[in-house]
Amino acid sequence: MSEETTRLQKMTASRGVVICNDTNAVSRKFDGFLVLEDTVVASLKVSGSTANVIANYVTTPATAIKAGALITPQANDMFTEITLTSGSVSIIL
Repeated sequence: MSEETTRLQKMTASRGVVICNDTNAVSRKFDGFLVLEDTVVASLKVSGSTANVIANYVTTPATAIKAGALITPQANDMFTEITLTSGSVSIIL
């Protein structure tokens, strides 16, 4: 599959989504997430690591990410867990 096709699948959420709108951790592999309202992410993990990597994606993690932001993994990573402090996101599978 070409990189262009993979990107298009992510943008269209062709494998579905899961809405996270509480403070419980969601543990599953996912390609990214769309911020639906101003949202603070408490923790974000990538495959092969138990470390919280939110600071690699947001310069000030304690400040809300604005609605409409699309967050995708860097390099060849895959997100594996997200926990919110507030707000809601659409997890792209």
